Amino acid sequence: MSTSKPVRPLRLVIVTLAVVAAVGGCGDLHAQDSRTGAASSPSVASSPSAPGASPYVEPGAGDGAPHYNENNAYRREGDMAPAHAKDAEREAARIRPVIERLWKQRKWDPATVRTALLRLGYEEERVTQDGKRLGGTLTVTTMSPRWKDDGYVTPEGTRVALRVHADACVSGFAQKSNFEVRVNGPYPETGCFEPPYGH
Repeated sequence: MSTSKPVRPLRLVIVTLAVVAAVGGCGDLHAQDSRTGAASSPSVASSPSAPGASPYVEPGAGDGAPHYNENNAYRREGDMAPAHAKDAEREAARIRPVIERLWKQRKWDPATVRTALLRLGYEEERVTQDGKRLGGTLTVTTMSPRWKDDGYVTPEGTRVALRVHADACVSGFAQKSNFEVRVNGPYPETGCFEPPYGH
């Protein structure tokens, strides 16, 4: 009767445990904590298996797509000087009740909205074909076309924009479902109007 049989499984267990311990700790460096003298544990961020932010995502990048900020720069309002923002809020307070009244009366066509806002003393903005402004501050236009089914449609309604200062606007709309009047800085490509999404 041999006594080596019980020793072999014991050696196998010891070797297996040693290999598992060595492989399990592989790659982790534990420097001594200078305050306590104990080995510090690795942070989750330094762990190679921890999910982290993609190196291609910009800070504040909305949905996380690469180049989000660059691709959506045209949709960012310009900054307003605090005094100009207050002036724009004051004008919005004049425009909001007019737009709300027309919306409740179900009158959101551009001609009716334009007439009502011109009665507040605003002058319609005039612009040359190459975009040079000639005067006036109010723009009233139809709603932007939207993609529906297999083509673009222009919904009922009106968009309005009032340029209060070069850096401050009042914009809004009235349509069948709702209305809005708000203060915003100008957009790089579309002035006081919020631009449509590119794609």
